[in-house]
Amino acid sequence: MSTLALAARNSSTMLRRNLLHARRYPSLTLNLLLTPIMLLLLFVYIFGDTMSAGIGGGGADRSAYIAYLVPGLLLMTIGSTTIGTAVSVSNDMTEGIIARFRTMAIHRGSVITGHVVASVLQSVISVVLVGVVAVAIGFRSTDATVLEWLAAFALLTLFATALTWIAVGTGLVSPNAEAAGNNAMPLIFLPLVSSAFVPVDAMPGWFRPLAGYQPFTPAIETLRGLLLGSGIGHNGWLALAWCLALCVLGCLWTRAVFHRGPK
Repeated sequence: MSTLALAARNSSTMLRRNLLHARRYPSLTLNLLLTPIMLLLLFVYIFGDTMSAGIGGGGADRSAYIAYLVPGLLLMTIGSTTIGTAVSVSNDMTEGIIARFRTMAIHRGSVITGHVVASVLQSVISVVLVGVVAVAIGFRSTDATVLEWLAAFALLTLFATALTWIAVGTGLVSPNAEAAGNNAMPLIFLPLVSSAFVPVDAMPGWFRPLAGYQPFTPAIETLRGLLLGSGIGHNGWLALAWCLALCVLGCLWTRAVFHRGPK
């Protein structure tokens, strides 16, 4: 069997393994998924009127704020889901299963590939579930074309892949599952200081550069442009650059850490 065929076969096996773990122990994924859903309901039904009036500069319009809020919550869902990936990878490292895999005749990279692909699939499913809740409470994207919907889905998938590589690397370098969860918290904290809830222009002047050029804000603004018809401007290129940079850096970091172990 060729090296490529072996890698594909072993990666498929590891993918099934990780999906089975997610199915048998859904509590972690469910807990992480509930965070963006609760924030969505909180900001729409508790703060919606006040937030929409402050953003629009006029009367309260909760439906307009739902449209503004949902793209940010979809990306926050990805960040929240990948925290579970960091915990899962850390568990594998500390419980000895990775050491066992290293003694077997399997492709070394398949272990990591299985985690990455499983995490991206979980992120996409989580985004769909949050999207269903958003539609149920009033989110509409009537102006988006089929091509724009496909571009939005591609952006979400690419962003999930980028954050997953970072999460896998975080899990590898963490001494235990608790530390992995704590170390991965920036993946859910950064959306809170982005344009997910309020425009960057409404933030203090000294804080705007950080909020405007961190990974989440360009991706959120690009997603808003695709789904709602607002301007994208330079945010599309920034979002793409961030995703590619995080994918490359995360992949190199993860593989370097993973192969540092015993041969």
